[in-house]
Amino acid sequence: MQTKTASVSAASAAAKSRWTAQDTTWVLSLFGTAVGAGILFLPINAGMSGFWPLLAMTLLIGPMTYFAHRGLARFVLSSAKPGSDITEVVEEHFGARAGKLITLLYFFAIYPIVLIYGVGITNTVDSFMVNQLGMDSMPRALLSIILILGMMSVMIAGEKLMLKVTQFLVYPLVGILLFMSVYLIPEWNLSSVSLSTMPSLGDFAVTLWITIPVLVFSFNHSPIISAFSQAQAREHGEQAEEKASRILARSAVMLLGFVMFFVFSCVLSLSPQDLAQAKAENLAILSYLANKHDSPFISYLGPVVAFVAIVSSFFGHYLGAREGLNGLVSKQLKSAGKQVNEKNIDKFTVVFMIATIWLVATVNPSILGMIETLGGPIIATILFLMPMYAVHKVPAMQKYKGAVSNVFVTLMGLIAISAIMYGLFF
Repeated sequence: MQTKTASVSAASAAAKSRWTAQDTTWVLSLFGTAVGAGILFLPINAGMSGFWPLLAMTLLIGPMTYFAHRGLARFVLSSAKPGSDITEVVEEHFGARAGKLITLLYFFAIYPIVLIYGVGITNTVDSFMVNQLGMDSMPRALLSIILILGMMSVMIAGEKLMLKVTQFLVYPLVGILLFMSVYLIPEWNLSSVSLSTMPSLGDFAVTLWITIPVLVFSFNHSPIISAFSQAQAREHGEQAEEKASRILARSAVMLLGFVMFFVFSCVLSLSPQDLAQAKAENLAILSYLANKHDSPFISYLGPVVAFVAIVSSFFGHYLGAREGLNGLVSKQLKSAGKQVNEKNIDKFTVVFMIATIWLVATVNPSILGMIETLGGPIIATILFLMPMYAVHKVPAMQKYKGAVSNVFVTLMGLIAISAIMYGLFF
């Protein structure tokens, strides 16, 4: 009887470890969350220093992306209470006061990015209607609420629909990125690949230092990691960490392959002067390419890529912002001795998000880039440093002690934060 039970258990574990369509869907969702509007500016920010620093960045960003997000997933999965989200796990491990503080920081690191996507999608669709379709601009308040309600309706409908819509969006995004990368190959100028163009060691190190934050946030999908980890715990139980690691590894490889091929193709087809001009004009890379080559083809593809990238990334960031706000309200009610009604909190969050995203998208302020930058150190701290601290302080995480990857993640997190702080004050 024991042998039969053991064989059934082994068969069940093997079935759970097999790769499934749902696993592929999660890979695409993680990819979609990372490839937001930032991808359109990444070639400009990362490529201005030339080929060799960009090559070094490529070698670093793959391991950085995988190990950091794996650490955060392990942290969420370390809870003794099944189904806990990141705000609950923080309180469980570090106490109520630290839980409130980190939940507050977590929310204010992600929420501004959700606002930015509300502004971004309104601007993208308005520009496409006017410049490509030859239409008159709709009233901004009306256009923004239509777009915001469209995106929010997917989130309200639930995780399964969100994953399906993300999968539907990410396939064309991947296809267009790949096509654009190949399309630019005839324009490549390989003179920058020469060893004579390699900067001095000091310039090389400084370039890497100040560019690492750009890479971190262009590949960041931490806002969806909590919901992703909870889903793996529900589906795979004790095998959740193993399955999560496999999905995160494939997502990191996919990001590295498609995104960096696109970045290299853009950088090799433009001169450093072109990239500097694009940055000075605050243009997305595809917009600059369309202007430079006078290509109607690229001018139509550019807004499509921007729209798909913004929507797919909005979903993942909204999950994180919702989780943070729900956690804040819940903790405040508990500390006041009031009853917590999760359905009512969810309703409040939905109304709050729609109202504030609509307001900001309608007003279209110019300060959002600064808000995003200020959120950078918080994201880097939560993604890189908090899980590594937990490895040494939380009993459930101590089985991960001693790995070289822990030192690597901690070091890269400190470098990213120091570079962000330098950029803010100097």
